[in-house]
Amino acid sequence: MEKFYQPLIKFNTLKQLIKLNSLEEIIKKSTFIATVAPVTSIDAAKSFLLEHSQDNVTHNCWAYKVGDVYRFNDDGEPSGTAGMPILKAIEGQGFDNTVALVIRHYGGIKLGTGGLMRAYGGSVNRCLQNSEFETIQDMDTAKLLVPFQYTQSIHNLAKNHGASLLSEDFNQDGAVIIVEMLSLKKEAFIKEAINLSKGLIQIIKNDND
Repeated sequence: MEKFYQPLIKFNTLKQLIKLNSLEEIIKKSTFIATVAPVTSIDAAKSFLLEHSQDNVTHNCWAYKVGDVYRFNDDGEPSGTAGMPILKAIEGQGFDNTVALVIRHYGGIKLGTGGLMRAYGGSVNRCLQNSEFETIQDMDTAKLLVPFQYTQSIHNLAKNHGASLLSEDFNQDGAVIIVEMLSLKKEAFIKEAINLSKGLIQIIKNDND
């Protein structure tokens, strides 16, 4: 059964795999084959899982993280012992745009709840540690209601912070400006925007704020 989970860790920089990597381990006679790969979309993650899952194995357990979307599946293992540990391995090492599949061939010895969690999460952890990756930057947006007299000031402030103006829509009160920047710079940007306008610039909350 596919499940949803909201990870707790937030990184200002993230890692992204450069290519697919696999790792095979034998744990108490069960064979665990972990495969991790970079994906660019949810559809790409689903396609990977369809392509690499096997019919003649005991379990195909998986998780993926694409931006703010997270999914995982225990595929018949006890709830919480496979999919979530895989997802936590991806999240814990700061990876994004990543899918991980762990295939298990049962060897006749039960591992117990803790043993399964260590086996699934650990195999993905070790696979990721041995994978090639590049660092990507975590971006965020700020949506501002800016009085007319401060629009140019926001343009200048965005430039100083290395931010990009995504949109600027004018109305009777001024302009609604959406700015994209590194997440780690957002708090300082908003503080400076409010200070330079003596509190006249308003921050419009996003749905996910």
